[in-house]
Amino acid sequence: MIPVSYTVRNIINHKITSALTILGVSLVVFVFAAVLMMSTGLRETLVATGSDDNAIVIRQASLTEVQSIIPRDQADIVKTSPEIAVATDGLPLFTKEIYVLITLLNRHDGDKANVVVRGVSDKSLELRPNATLVEGRMWREGTSEIIAGKSIAERFAGCGLGETVRFGARDWTVVGILDAGGSGFDSELWGDIDQMMDAFRRPVYSSLTFRLADPSSFVALRDRIEDDPRLPLEVKREKEYYADQSRSTAGFVSILGTVVSIVFACAAIVGAMITMFAAVANRTREIGTLRALGFSRLSILNAFLLEAMLIALAGGILGIAAAATLSFVRISMTNWDTFSELAFNFQLTPGIVLRAILFAVVMGFIGGVLPAVRASMKRIVDSLRAV
Repeated sequence: MIPVSYTVRNIINHKITSALTILGVSLVVFVFAAVLMMSTGLRETLVATGSDDNAIVIRQASLTEVQSIIPRDQADIVKTSPEIAVATDGLPLFTKEIYVLITLLNRHDGDKANVVVRGVSDKSLELRPNATLVEGRMWREGTSEIIAGKSIAERFAGCGLGETVRFGARDWTVVGILDAGGSGFDSELWGDIDQMMDAFRRPVYSSLTFRLADPSSFVALRDRIEDDPRLPLEVKREKEYYADQSRSTAGFVSILGTVVSIVFACAAIVGAMITMFAAVANRTREIGTLRALGFSRLSILNAFLLEAMLIALAGGILGIAAAATLSFVRISMTNWDTFSELAFNFQLTPGIVLRAILFAVVMGFIGGVLPAVRASMKRIVDSLRAV
């Protein structure tokens, strides 16, 4: 068996070709990891929006709140469910909300984007403990005052603290900034539900959200509501509902990114193959000497294959290190499930690191296998005669 130190020394001795191959692999791994980080960040942002203890009700066959319509009488029936937890004031931990999309201008580039306006009640914040008011104050009932999610306040004109934004044929003053811990609520505007219903001329609700007194009672509650002929409604755990909102967009990003990564990977594999073929050509007499010393063809093959995989591994580590810097980047894009703007961070997880490393090593293996086979098939006499 040829020592690993021999392989490492060869990589170091051929600095330029090894470095160029490492750089090529690292760029591919960077793209691959970045796509996975984007998909994971989008998914985790929406999952963090929901709570395991909360349930959400929308109309049957409505995939999202924007499509859902719940009349007042149906909302009142759901509110009487005994499984709903009771707040310290003796009232149910239950909120009726409306969900409307409006178009606003980005304060940085002037582009238009859809933004969520959510009409909420005084129980909405209590049901979302991850959402806290970090600046300003709450709106006063009966006024055209709103609070803005942190991401919305930073990115859209008129949504900063003390600014005024117009929608629903009214001017609304932002009196508070909401920090929802990086969840989807950071990308929403909240205001008094009665004022929102009046402004948008919407006499129905989009969704109902409530806390379960006992999370294990969810199935019984869901079955009773969905089997009630008076209630054409669908009940989901809040975390499950928001996770569903990411499937189309995150899936598309993952598929598109994987296709692009595979195209780039083919170029990196060709680069690794050229590097290893050059190494075989330059070390023909060396290969003959190793064979003369008694090393088998399999040992030669393994040595060159290991060299290709170590070069790819180095590129993979470099690519992951570069991708890790994206964790500090916050971006926004349209969530095609809800057609609204959503801000989120790239997220690097151990699973992504493992997949990226494996991806790099596989590239090295594919790129190195043919040159390694060629090296192992060289005859001793021909190799020693080479100049």
